[in-house]
Amino acid sequence: MLIINIKDNESIDRALKRYKKKFERTGTMRQLRARTSFEKPSVKRRFEILRAAYKERMYGNHHEN
Repeated sequence: MLIINIKDNESIDRALKRYKKKFERTGTMRQLRARTSFEKPSVKRRFEILRAAYKERMYGNHHEN
């Protein structure tokens, strides 16, 4: 359970924003979505390789010019 201490004179919007950020950092939703369906290790690895190739194309070629 996440606990957010509301500071003096802090608006509820600000506290909600801090809560959302803290919740995002815990990775709870990502974990739940990953558990909803089983993904074979070979499929997971293929996806990682494709993502690495995409990043290399996007970010790796800027230094060669």
